[in-house]
Amino acid sequence: MGRAFGFISIIVVLAAGMYIYMTQFKQATAVGGAATPTGTVNITAVRGDLLSIATAERTYYASQGKYASLDELISGNYVTIKGERPPYTYSVEPSSGGFRAVATRSGSGSPSQISIDETMQVQTTD
Repeated sequence: MGRAFGFISIIVVLAAGMYIYMTQFKQATAVGGAATPTGTVNITAVRGDLLSIATAERTYYASQGKYASLDELISGNYVTIKGERPPYTYSVEPSSGGFRAVATRSGSGSPSQISIDETMQVQTTD
């Protein structure tokens, strides 16, 4: 009786874990309503670009005492990325107290926006 209960418990925990994993995987790779390898790579690359922009903003702030626009970061060689990674285009909204770097998707698909701010937290908007 004890072994059967233990075995059933393990099966239930594994099933719950797989459900959570699959749900998270679908959310992270949803592009145009479907999970695709290209979509996964694209979203991962966009997040990497946003992290690079955020790191460049911190470096710029340390040397200049203010946050910069994306054009200032590019022209000052703080970042080597372009202003886009199709279907996403990048923008930076600097302010006196921080910044927000945004990747906006052109056309349909999900996520429609991916952003990062001075707290280095990546957020998505569907």
